Amino acid sequence: MTTEKHYTLSDFDYDLPEELIAQTPLKQRDASRLLVLNAETGQYEDKHFYDILDYVNAGDAIVMNNSRVLPARLHGARPETGGHAEVLLLRQDHGDVWETLVKPAKKSPVGSTIVFGDDLDNPIMTATVVGELEHGGRYVEFHYDGIFMELLEQLGEMPLPPYIKEKLDDQERYQTVYSKVDGSAAAPTAGLHWTPELLDKVRAKGVKTVELTLHVGLGTFRPVDEENIDDHKMHSEFYQLSQEAADQLNEVRANGGRIIATGTTSIRTLETIGSKFDGDLKADSGWTDIFIKPGYHWTVVDAFITNFHLPKSTLVMLVAAFTGRDNILNAYSHAVADKYRFFSFGDAMFIHK
Repeated sequence: MTTEKHYTLSDFDYDLPEELIAQTPLKQRDASRLLVLNAETGQYEDKHFYDILDYVNAGDAIVMNNSRVLPARLHGARPETGGHAEVLLLRQDHGDVWETLVKPAKKSPVGSTIVFGDDLDNPIMTATVVGELEHGGRYVEFHYDGIFMELLEQLGEMPLPPYIKEKLDDQERYQTVYSKVDGSAAAPTAGLHWTPELLDKVRAKGVKTVELTLHVGLGTFRPVDEENIDDHKMHSEFYQLSQEAADQLNEVRANGGRIIATGTTSIRTLETIGSKFDGDLKADSGWTDIFIKPGYHWTVVDAFITNFHLPKSTLVMLVAAFTGRDNILNAYSHAVADKYRFFSFGDAMFIHK
């Protein structure tokens, strides 16, 4: 949807009572509520996620991000003092060197060491700070015997978003049921509502399910500080679309079906590729810092599933680029009044035209 109006950061604010921020996932994934919004008329309906079956048609394609969240928060100690240190993995730079956030950063100069495991004298893994990043980050090189990802599963915790204060009992509830490619620092949360059974029902209806990969970075939680949103610098995230997936999606489009994205990560990937190839989809991978905001010209996505996003966030702006600002904020206002659950473990929307 195009618009002449220039929006500022304040235009994407809304009031959210803290008690509506979901702290734990529902027992049944697809029992979440679903607010169905028509992006053109602004009309909405209150449903449940399992009702998504009524809104997809034979010949459509549902696109899902198969990235898997790393248990990227490591608790370690400083061998000299035994003092606690926390390392949060952000991105693999090369080999065993990772971009990380280390706390406390002041006690982690280049050359310092952190050890992991219960026995400080015989640790399971060690890390050496080998460089400094902007914003207090650190390059860290890990030393270990065995397979790094297996040790990470043993030592690491899920890096839940800062607004979730409750401990997660089952780590798999912060993974989608189709997650398989390790690499995200946060979950593609719109996909948390799918169950294997519901996906089977969707396929039985003649809907294709297509996977891509985008590794979610912690930049997705970085607040927008610029009142002029055009001055905001987006974070970069790695994406990948296979030739097989591109062919499937192109066939769906050629036959008049809709491309329905599960989540803003799938949207970012599809629109990055569509923008690059004049609306076509091709096998592609790379880093995207696409900023979708009102005025954006959509090239691929016809409808999408998404959760409710933080006030003043780039994700609210992305959704507003499809629905118009007034339509999405009216729908959010209804969701607040009707006590929908917000953010990562919260309820969902289905937005279509």
